[in-house]
Amino acid sequence: MLKIETLKKEHDRSGFDCGIEALNLFLQNIARQHIVKGISKTFVIIEDTHQIEVLGFFTLAFCEIVVEKMPHKYARKYPSKAPGAKLARLAVDIKFQRKGYGAMMIMNAIERVITVSENLGIIGFFVDAKDNDAKAYYEQFGFMPFPDNPLELFIPLETLKQSYQSIRI
Repeated sequence: MLKIETLKKEHDRSGFDCGIEALNLFLQNIARQHIVKGISKTFVIIEDTHQIEVLGFFTLAFCEIVVEKMPHKYARKYPSKAPGAKLARLAVDIKFQRKGYGAMMIMNAIERVITVSENLGIIGFFVDAKDNDAKAYYEQFGFMPFPDNPLELFIPLETLKQSYQSIRI
């Protein structure tokens, strides 16, 4: 059975390979430091029978959004800068890709963002796609591109909550 938990020292990160060196190096060398320093939080998906092998991971952080970059429909509602939650990284080991683990992690991230929104102010969930394939992947979860940078995407908080409720019902 799969489970998602906060990255710990005990997790074996050395063999993780998602095919993107920058993501591999982040998990192997930086993610734990960022957790300790309070910069971001990284979560791993693991098999409960082999709890140290990292199958995939995602990182969440707070961000500040320059609202004028957002679509006008949303930008006009907020001051010039506003807080948001950011999906800073998402990766699945090559051996486990195309098995739905990315979707599981995104849904878990959405749950966490909604929980945070009940205690702190944020206007939405943001992600920077690395390319058009990643953009298309995020769009299937409801992320919308910014007008001037189509690889910068977001979901307004209210839309995120409504979508999540409809999926859970």
